[in-house]
Amino acid sequence: MRGVHRVVVNAQLRTGPAYEPPEDNGVSHFLEHMLYRGTERHPSAHAQADAFESLGGTLGASTYVDHGSMAISVPVESFAKTLPLFAEVYRTPLFSQIEIEKGIVGEEILESLDDDGEPVGADELIRTLCFGDHPLGRPIVGTPENLEAVDEKKLRRYHDALYVGANTVLCIAGPVDAGAVLDEVARVFAGLARGAAPSTPALAEQTAPRFRYVDHAGSQTELRVAFRAPPDLHPLEPATDILLRVLDDGMSTRLYHRICDEKGLCYDVSAGYEAYVSGGIFDLAAEATHERAEELLGELFALVRELRDQGPTDAELDKVRARLGWHFEAMLDDPGELATFVASGVLTDVAPKLAERRAQLLSVTRADVRRAAEHVFTSRGLSVLAVGSLRKRERKSLERATLDFS
Repeated sequence: MRGVHRVVVNAQLRTGPAYEPPEDNGVSHFLEHMLYRGTERHPSAHAQADAFESLGGTLGASTYVDHGSMAISVPVESFAKTLPLFAEVYRTPLFSQIEIEKGIVGEEILESLDDDGEPVGADELIRTLCFGDHPLGRPIVGTPENLEAVDEKKLRRYHDALYVGANTVLCIAGPVDAGAVLDEVARVFAGLARGAAPSTPALAEQTAPRFRYVDHAGSQTELRVAFRAPPDLHPLEPATDILLRVLDDGMSTRLYHRICDEKGLCYDVSAGYEAYVSGGIFDLAAEATHERAEELLGELFALVRELRDQGPTDAELDKVRARLGWHFEAMLDDPGELATFVASGVLTDVAPKLAERRAQLLSVTRADVRRAAEHVFTSRGLSVLAVGSLRKRERKSLERATLDFS
């Protein structure tokens, strides 16, 4: 990547609740936190952070439903010193001050619980409703009970199992010499065990719509409308990606234009599509005053029905293709985004090459998008969540609309 002035190092691995048994739910997320706590050469969180920041970058690590990442962006002149430090943290974290970190993670867990300790976070609740007892339905951060059971032995066991060569994709993007970088990677990661990639159980088919109401005081009701969607390597995955962009890729696309501009129902509204190894979720998210929750749900249902029954217009698909082309072009100037894209693509086997993914998405037709909408927007794969303060009649109305969706 000539012409850019940063180098990005990004490691991605299969981790998260998708690969945890119920009793260890949350351990992947806690393990990610421990990556910040130091190594033998930098034996505290402060010493490690200072080492990275003195090189011009800040280490970042995240845990998602079925994968995790550790990444840093540094000036070109700092890269030679950054890579060995990065490998040291990834391979040999110190696992010190576990009890202090429990306090931090405990506060994070409380952010999605109410005063009675009941979950009210819509992101987690909708996945639980959609995926049930499958690991995909469990919270990323875990539970207070599981947090108490975390100890060094458990952390080392999971680190030894997950932070291994067969489960790691390392991508380095920037103005560097590829051959020299490969040699240096081989040197600094030489002690990393080969290991094996973890597996996750198959996902049972959903056969009927699901509805859940969670009572939570506030000025608005949060609605989530979710559908089971194609997994990573499903033939309809590319078309479902385009379906998402037709529905929600800026303020001029259908979702925002209808719900906010025309109806004035919400301040904001969004859609998302996440594909995993064993399944996927396509969901719409919005908040409105309690009195308008029924109208909001009706409009969201109307939008997905229209796309399912009619597909996108030529103009919509043309705009999606143009914006996609510009997006891929812009990625060539952004080492961080490019490193994330390539590492994720290799990890999931979903078109790891930029040109390949670009061609794959741009070849999607109107008929393909309609087929994806017909596949996704079904009553049997529907889950609707409402979090707010609704009267019984309003709750029943939302539930009836969900069960009657067709």
